[in-house]
Parts: sequence; structure tokens; C-alpha cells
Amino acid sequence: MIIAYLRVSTGRQHLENQEREIKSYAKSKNIVIDEWVTETVSGKTERKNRLLGPIVRELVKGDILIVTELSRLSRSLHEIMEIMKLCIDSSVTVHSTKDGYVFDDSINSKVLSFAFGLAAEIEHKLNSQRTREAMALRKAQGKHMGRKEGSSPKMEYLKAHKLEISEKLKAGVSIKHIYKEYGIAHETFRQFRKKYLSDTDEA
Repeated sequence: MIIAYLRVSTGRQHLENQEREIKSYAKSKNIVIDEWVTETVSGKTERKNRLLGPIVRELVKGDILIVTELSRLSRSLHEIMEIMKLCIDSSVTVHSTKDGYVFDDSINSKVLSFAFGLAAEIEHKLNSQRTREAMALRKAQGKHMGRKEGSSPKMEYLKAHKLEISEKLKAGVSIKHIYKEYGIAHETFRQFRKKYLSDTDEA
């Protein structure tokens, strides 16, 4: 069984880049992937609470697990090493596509997996620190923190359907029905209507 595992931390990120990279790698190695597993969850979440947990438990000798990089397995070095140990002890091979490494039962693979896991954890902590410092600087300079008013995904969704909503209002469809149909809060629709729908739109 050859399994490709893809993970992103938030819904704002995309899995397509990971999928494209793994497909390219598999093609170059003449590997046929049997199963794709994708999830949106923080790498800090324990694997037992992720799809990755049962995947690792069910892998058997000769299976292959493919990720774009070891940090997809976890943001914790300790957990990365636990996962790698479980795979190696079960004679499961792990492929990391970004650097082209294959981790098996050799001593070199064990050393490399530790090194990459450590590097991934250090990089993540440095990025988090830089983000906090940048936010603190912006706050000290009095700059706006967070997204601009009216730029929420729901508002953008309503703006994309402005003409359609306007026609419904003209046809006498109730406001309550509209905001329920589009799955938005009454206050969000009120703000959208006030800002983006003119009297002409609703006439």
C-alpha cells in the first residue's frame, strides 16, 4: 500500500501544491499511489486526534508513506521521531519529496529523519517568533491589526452574488429568507445591504 499524506494547518491554506509535488515525485520514481489522505488540522494536534493516527497504526511491512516534508507529520520533533520509529520498526518506508530523501531502516535514514525533524521544529518556532515581533511592531506604530472592515469571506461572498440578491429583493423575497439562504448572520447582511445595495438595486 502506498499512501500520500497531505496536511495544512488552516482553511486559508491550500493542499494543491502538496498534491502536485507528490504527483510529480511519484511519476519520477514510477510510484503508483493507492490512497490520498488529506486533512486541515494543526501539526500541534496529537496524531491520535488526526487522520494520521490510524494510518500509521495500520501500515505494515513493505508499505510506503509519502509526504512533501517531515513537518507535515507534526510540528513536534518528539512526535516526528515517534512516527518515524514506528514506520522504521514496521519496515515501512517514508518518502520526503522536497528533499528527495527515502527513510528506511538504515542508520543514515535514522540520523537524517532526526535532523530534518529538528530543523522543521526550529524553523516553525523562528517563524512564530518573527510573526509575533512583526505584530508587536505594527501595534507599537499604531497600525491597524486584523482585516479591514467589510473584507470578511462572508461579505466577499455576498458581493459576488450582489446582482442575484438584488433581483430577489426586487421580487419581494424577504430579507430573513435571503440571509438564511446564503448562510449568513442578519447583522452581516444588514452591513452588506447598507454598503453595497443602493435604493435603485432594491427598487
